[in-house]
Amino acid sequence: MADNKNGREAQAQNEERRQRKRAIAEELERADEPEPPVDPAELAYFETELESLEFPATAADVVAAVGNREIESVDGTYTVADLLPDAEVESFESPAEVRTRVQRPTVAGAMKRVVEAAAEHQSASFGASQRDGYERTFRELRAIDADDDDEGIRVVADWIIERIHEKETLPGSRDVRRQAAKFCRSNGYSVRNDEWLGI
Repeated sequence: MADNKNGREAQAQNEERRQRKRAIAEELERADEPEPPVDPAELAYFETELESLEFPATAADVVAAVGNREIESVDGTYTVADLLPDAEVESFESPAEVRTRVQRPTVAGAMKRVVEAAAEHQSASFGASQRDGYERTFRELRAIDADDDDEGIRVVADWIIERIHEKETLPGSRDVRRQAAKFCRSNGYSVRNDEWLGI
């Protein structure tokens, strides 16, 4: 593709189309997951509060607008600022996308930490598929480790953040999956080779 205005616009449109396809595929995958720990009625009300924002909006915009809003889950009460990074590098296309992010507080909190650590280093920038891979790994750890205070999510998030600070780059999503599988196996959780974490 030519490196001119039309070529760049075509690339941006292709990327948006790929992101929409990934979002649809992700929603289909989530159909098999257990219910998120946040009440859907509360999330619907929260989504209406976001309508005052103009989308697409950065995570920093969302935090500035509704960061103090509390969301109750089975695991406790969180503010939106606890769950979304106060960073320009993360953006949302719609209120529904924000809602999807905050409905799993443990995963959202881990992603917040990782995104904010990456935002500190210019060379550590996310690609959409890499970000999706990290989030899916955290969701899989949540499903495996749900009764154990989500230690696996914290351990893997800490490992990613250490790598960002040491190498000023993000580890590949395959490396993150491998680290998650290593945690699971060393703590007695079974991980089959045909599963997401089965590397």
